[in-house]
Amino acid sequence: MKQILFCTLCITNTILAQSTTNLISEQEKKHFQSLIQLTFGGDNAEAYFDPTGEKISFQVTNKKWNVHCDQIYYLHLNKLKKKDLSKEMSFQKISTGKGRSTCAYFMPDGKNILFASTHHKMDSCPPPAPHIKGKYVWPLYPEYDIFVADIKGKIIKQLTNTDGYDAEATVSPKGDKIVFTSTRSGDIELWIMNTDGSNPVQITHELGYDGGAFFSLDGSKIVFRASRPKTKKEIKEYRDLLDQKLVSPTDMEIFICDSDGKNLKQITDLGKANWAPFFHPSGKKIIFSSNHHSQRGFDFQLFMINVDGTGLEQITTESNFNAFPMFSPDGKKLIFSSNRNNNNTRDTNLFLAEWKD
Repeated sequence: MKQILFCTLCITNTILAQSTTNLISEQEKKHFQSLIQLTFGGDNAEAYFDPTGEKISFQVTNKKWNVHCDQIYYLHLNKLKKKDLSKEMSFQKISTGKGRSTCAYFMPDGKNILFASTHHKMDSCPPPAPHIKGKYVWPLYPEYDIFVADIKGKIIKQLTNTDGYDAEATVSPKGDKIVFTSTRSGDIELWIMNTDGSNPVQITHELGYDGGAFFSLDGSKIVFRASRPKTKKEIKEYRDLLDQKLVSPTDMEIFICDSDGKNLKQITDLGKANWAPFFHPSGKKIIFSSNHHSQRGFDFQLFMINVDGTGLEQITTESNFNAFPMFSPDGKKLIFSSNRNNNNTRDTNLFLAEWKD
């Protein structure tokens, strides 16, 4: 039986206390000491901690806020008291409000935020991905470039300026490198550059989508999701979609490599979509989202696996979508997106768990 769990993470306002009702299943209690809901309505995703674990950056689409495609916001977790988290004014907007923005990540100083945006090339949202019968696709907007802004929303610097998609950027905890996804070489590959945008170097080279990369806490490893089309039919379908600036993320596995791309190793071989991986602070495990177990296709739960590919463990069981997990640097908190507690709507909200190993 589910029970009411109260927050023990220094966040005590009434809204959050009420939101903890019926959020954790019996199985989830193995790793979730408590769970609180941070957003209430719209699509809220890709929430990532700053180096202190006290702030988060995330992206929002919410028509009630007049935000019709993803924009970047940030929230200080220790300043939640008395905030109405269903209202835009409770969060600090970082992106410009123009175009579309994605994949925000704190810089090592905790004062600036890295994200990709189309705001410099368009005022309104780019067109959504076309409907392709029998195929789920993501758009690879070629207008995306990577920017750095301060936490008040002032653009500090543009880091990329090439033809094609540049996005999905994250920063090494060492503070020296940024890993990102780019189509500049003709395929969807991982690249590394310095934090000032200089010296970009391609580190993956196999045909297929490589993206959603994160460094380990010590900066020595990178974990990411990848597709690897093999048959003539798969290769043709992949290239045809790429020509349309699209990718189908329905067949992906988890890979790791050294921070320079060497010693590439496939970690999962589960089938279907395995994505949104992130290292446990110990560097010995990876948490990720997967629908490999699902008979319906759209049932994404969080799983954890050892870096050698052993010890697969299911973490979540509630709702049919759980993704974008990230540990705080001290490993005491986990933030992720979920469809739970959304009153049977399509809303995706952010949830913060007190983690126990």
